Amino acid sequence: MRIALSQITTGPDPAANLTAVRELTRRAADAGAALVVFPEATMACFGTRLAPLAEPLDGPWATEVRRIAAAAGVVVVAGMFTPADGGKVTNTLLATGPGVEASYDKIHLYDAFGFTESATVAAGSDVVTIEVAGVTVGLATCYDVRFPELFRAHADAGARLSLLPASWGDGPGKRDQWELLIRARALDATLWVAAVDQADPAASGLAVEPRTPAGIGHSALIGPDGTVRERLESAPGLLIADVDVTEVDAVRAAVPVLANRRL
Repeated sequence: MRIALSQITTGPDPAANLTAVRELTRRAADAGAALVVFPEATMACFGTRLAPLAEPLDGPWATEVRRIAAAAGVVVVAGMFTPADGGKVTNTLLATGPGVEASYDKIHLYDAFGFTESATVAAGSDVVTIEVAGVTVGLATCYDVRFPELFRAHADAGARLSLLPASWGDGPGKRDQWELLIRARALDATLWVAAVDQADPAASGLAVEPRTPAGIGHSALIGPDGTVRERLESAPGLLIADVDVTEVDAVRAAVPVLANRRL
């Protein structure tokens, strides 16, 4: 299955961010991708007041993403914000396209490194997978990467690939942690991981609030053996890559960590 990892820097205007979604989805489709993955917070970047711009899954922003996916004939996965109780929002992944209509609400909220996502965001609770071109694909978001049980749950649900849209906070050691964690999750669950981060705003000449998780780039496709197969640097870019799902069976036969679990 050919997939596209779309590493972008989004701004505070949801309508403007749709322009990037439209253009990069078209480019991914032209390259033969069946699936194009955008980062967490594609709808609007962190550091924006989220509640006033949050929309339901049948609202205009998600509806336009559906139109874009349908016109291109590909599945699009993109981060948005939906309304939640108590004036909060939910950090949601929209997955839409031919034969696919689903959403995942981020389970593990980023209350770390001086940022408190739970102050404005309500946590999800459900493990979600989708089917793309006959392949089961798990959905996760950013801070979820620190919780290996979610990726094992994807594998238990039949996933051969996990998608990880992110807006990874910068800071000392954070790039090393990102690269270590995305490789570890592939090994934990012996599946492919497509980790798609926001591009580093500095690479686009933009300034952000220091503690805001605005992204560092370095999106990557990780094989089920934990090796980095393809990667981007810090700047915006579109990575087109092929995922051979038969590798999952070979790796699981050689290193059957899922079958050998005792807990």
